[in-house]
Amino acid sequence: MELIAKYHVETDLPIAKAAEAIAAEQSTGTWTEVRGADNPLAARVIRAEGTDVEIGFSEELFEPGNIPQYLSVVAGNLFGLGALKKVRLQDVIFPESLMRAHKGPRFGIEDARRILGVYDRPLVGTIVKPKVGLDPKGTARVAEEAVRGGLDLVKDDETLTNQSFCPLIPRLEAVMSSLDRVERETGKKAFYAVNVTTAGDQILERAEEAVDHGANMVMIDVLTAGFSALEVLSRNVKVPVHVHRTMHGAFTRDKAHGISMVVISRLVRMAGGTNLHTGSYMGKMAKETQENDMSRDALRNEWHGLKRVFPVAFRRNLSRQGAWQPRRLRHRLHRSGRRRSPRPSRWNCCRSQGHGSGSGGVAEENPTPGIRKRSQRARNSLKILGILKRRTELGASPEAKPKSLYW
Repeated sequence: MELIAKYHVETDLPIAKAAEAIAAEQSTGTWTEVRGADNPLAARVIRAEGTDVEIGFSEELFEPGNIPQYLSVVAGNLFGLGALKKVRLQDVIFPESLMRAHKGPRFGIEDARRILGVYDRPLVGTIVKPKVGLDPKGTARVAEEAVRGGLDLVKDDETLTNQSFCPLIPRLEAVMSSLDRVERETGKKAFYAVNVTTAGDQILERAEEAVDHGANMVMIDVLTAGFSALEVLSRNVKVPVHVHRTMHGAFTRDKAHGISMVVISRLVRMAGGTNLHTGSYMGKMAKETQENDMSRDALRNEWHGLKRVFPVAFRRNLSRQGAWQPRRLRHRLHRSGRRRSPRPSRWNCCRSQGHGSGSGGVAEENPTPGIRKRSQRARNSLKILGILKRRTELGASPEAKPKSLYW
């Protein structure tokens, strides 16, 4: 059995020669001739045409369960080969022998939906804004207003961890107290993805402490913390794990050089994430549709029996684009037959000039005891939920549930 790595390669060398150089560098070869070059563990060139290269690596080259070691082979020194102008790892096909070493997500798409009791529409979330600067009380206020408006998930920004202005445990306790109050009063459940990213020898302890203080979801910046850190969390923490991809642009932005988001998606699913940011179809973080779709499929399609992972799409500033945008998106979805729903984090309905999640103030008390008057923010959030729900129903039979949807 082999691991097959697929590359995009740009070089002045004949493509077959370049492929041989990659195979040698990442297995038994080096910059000069060495004994044992005919070693049975030497990688082989499967295909070399145009700019496309496929290399087969013997499964014996890999230590099962060691994702950092996998990457040292398929994404190692080849990026520094002087004869290659550009090289990009496009995809990896893992053999069953390596896949058996990974348990994948403890909580997948179906588990997240079951916890919230939401099965017939996209799950919709937001990021607390401003990303840093709020104290625990301010963060909790934003989170509560967002969930009262109908959102299913509130998450920390990737840069917010345990800083002095907003310590993790006080922030977590304040937010969960607010969400518990919303659930008691309205029945609405929501996740709060608290960012536990820290040093490798501390991350599990931090996550377990968060769960002990009421966390119902933890978050990790996977590319800065490492895939092994994610795997430790998934195997040991009994709540879903939200995975942020901060720093990914250093690998994925250049379509001719680096590592594709598809590869990152596969590794996150192996390591056990519940949700993964995969890309936007429009907005400031937009990338090409094809790679977004391939990343989505890598997370949701059947794959060695691992649970499916929620792809997270994000979108901002609906109102700035105007009312035509939802109609255009619905038309595109209807035309393509897809039921894909961008996650509206940072939309104006979930953001204010002051702090975080909208343009109105906090929800005001109604004269009738126990009933709250909806703010403009809450009304906007509910409108978006209605738009997204209608989009998922396009082309579906009345009894059909969406196969799986973006946050």
